[in-house]
Amino acid sequence: MPDPRNRGIMDVMMISLDRLPADEDPLLRWAAQDMRAGVRAWALGDAAAVACPDVSRRDRLALRGGVPDVVALVDRIRPEVEGFHAVGDEKLVAAIPGLVIEGRFGWMDTTEPTGLARRHEPRWLDGDDEEVAAFLDEHHPGSYAYPGGSGVTRWAGIRADTGELLAVGADAWSMAEIGFLAGVATRSDARGRGLGRDLCAFLTDELIAGRERVALMVDHDNAAAVGTYEKLGYTMRRIAAATFQDRQECSGS
Repeated sequence: MPDPRNRGIMDVMMISLDRLPADEDPLLRWAAQDMRAGVRAWALGDAAAVACPDVSRRDRLALRGGVPDVVALVDRIRPEVEGFHAVGDEKLVAAIPGLVIEGRFGWMDTTEPTGLARRHEPRWLDGDDEEVAAFLDEHHPGSYAYPGGSGVTRWAGIRADTGELLAVGADAWSMAEIGFLAGVATRSDARGRGLGRDLCAFLTDELIAGRERVALMVDHDNAAAVGTYEKLGYTMRRIAAATFQDRQECSGS
C-alpha cells in the first residue's frame, strides 16, 4: 500500500490500517489505542492526525508533521474533530490557527527496564478499588486515572507494615506496544521516602515486558517528578494540549 504521507497536499487519504506503522510517532500511536473501534486517522503530505474518543479522559486529536501540512490537514478534518482536544509537540500546536492552548506538559518515555534496586516492594492490588479511590480522593483528587474509569486496567501500591496504603499508581491507557503509567500518588505524610520512585520503577519494569516502551505525562514544571522519572531512564518531550476556538471568535464577529 502506498505511504499516504507521500501524497500531494490536496489529497487527503484515510489510513486504513489495523495499527499505525511501527516507526510512527509514539505519541500518535499511543493516542490511536491500537486503532480500536471509533479511532480515525488521516495523512496529508508529511502530516498525520489520529482522533481517538475517550483516552485519558478526553477525546484526543494527536498531531505530527511540518506546520504547513498539519495546518492544511487540521483545516480539512476540523468539522469531524472540532470537539476533540488536540495534542502534539508544543511548537507545532502553538503554530496552528484556530487552536487555543489549554496546557503545556511533558510526554516522557523509556525503552528499557529501570534496573533499580528497590527499598520498598510494590504489589499489584487486587479487589481494592474502593480503597484506592478513597486514597486518591484524599491525596491526589485531580488524578486522571481512577478505579473503574475507562481504560484504567489495574493498580499497584505500596503498603505500610500495618497494612494501610502509602502509594498507588495505575496501568492505564496502555496498548500493545506502549505501556502507560498514570495516577501516581503518595500519602501526604509519607512523601520524601522514595516510595514514588520505587512504585514507578515497579510499574515501568512490569509494563515494559513485551513492549517497546513505557510512557507517562507529567507537568514539566514539576522538577521533583521529572527528576525522579529521569533517574528511571525516562526522557522528556515538551507537548501541549489545545481546544478549537469558536469560529465566530476566529472571525472577530
